[in-house]
Amino acid sequence: MNKRYPLVSIITVNYNQAEVTCALLESLNKISYPNFEVIVVDNASPSDDPSIIKQRYPNIVFIQNPINYGFSAGNNFGLMAAKGDYVLLLNNDIEVPKGFLEPLVDKLENNNHIGAVSPKIKFFYQPDTFQYAGYTPINYVTMRNFAIGHGQKDVGQFEEDRETAYGHGAAMLVPMEVVKKVGLMSYIFFLYYEEADWCHRIKKAGYEIWFVHNSEVFHKESVSTGKLSALKIYYLNRNRIVFMRRNVFGKLFVLGILYQVLVAIPKNAFAYLFKGKVKLFMAYYKAIGWNLTHLFDKEIFENPML
Repeated sequence: MNKRYPLVSIITVNYNQAEVTCALLESLNKISYPNFEVIVVDNASPSDDPSIIKQRYPNIVFIQNPINYGFSAGNNFGLMAAKGDYVLLLNNDIEVPKGFLEPLVDKLENNNHIGAVSPKIKFFYQPDTFQYAGYTPINYVTMRNFAIGHGQKDVGQFEEDRETAYGHGAAMLVPMEVVKKVGLMSYIFFLYYEEADWCHRIKKAGYEIWFVHNSEVFHKESVSTGKLSALKIYYLNRNRIVFMRRNVFGKLFVLGILYQVLVAIPKNAFAYLFKGKVKLFMAYYKAIGWNLTHLFDKEIFENPML
């Protein structure tokens, strides 16, 4: 019997990193999976020439947005253009080995209760070290969770598939039928927490999310935003509260808000000031302020459909 190779639409978002994106595409050119399309969405790169991506790789679908709509919207534009049975979201600062895609597709082909899968993610510049081998659930009071295996050397400790709380937005394969059922990523996030929210909705629709052990990719991490930039601080902290507002209710929501107001916000603000990081302090308070000034916005709770 011939093995089935359903069409996979691989989506990546580019912002000011044409050469980095080209490195991803070069690695995708060498994969063994025979049936895929690549969609590159450029989010109006202001100081880079994204046209070189299409020039070097003319077979890709290339979407140039007129303004920067953000990471979640960039992926959504790709999802709307995708023709595949499956969609693979890949950060543009990922590089992939030859056989990474088959185990991910096989996992979904063999279990229709699974709504998303992610591979092992290792650091590109430390290829023996994990970034992700699954996620712990988010604690709805502290709003914290952890990437399983983060920083650990690979000594064979994650050699079996298992259900996990969330997929990783840097590399996540989702059946198109799941996208049609649960909708696109929420536009409100712009950057960070969008995939956690999406995974939450996928699970709410009755699907499981799995870590797949025999697939791995390599992540250069934070190429676009910097390791601890003001942009990253702003969106991480703004969207942590947005995620709460969308997904946490009742007593847990009250406890979570109290924890943020009485513990997390004063502690973090003081830490930035104590270290003399005024820009990070300002970014942090703008993130909190955004939620106060958008307290009654209905857009926060919208889920765009395909």
